[in-house]
Amino acid sequence: MENIFGSVLKFMPLIFAAGFLVPVIAQGTIALGLEPPFGLSALTFAMIIAGAWGLFAQINGRWI
Repeated sequence: MENIFGSVLKFMPLIFAAGFLVPVIAQGTIALGLEPPFGLSALTFAMIIAGAWGLFAQINGRWI
């Protein structure tokens, strides 16, 4: 059981990005009336941004 929690917690930055940042960025894009680049939908744009930010946090161990 401890191994399972340890494995899940290793990927917490990516889980946080997917579960929290993606909806926030997508809704913020829609609420502000911004048009995502390259004809992407707001959700796809948010997945790219949040995924990159989460991957950065995963690799470096910090968000900034």
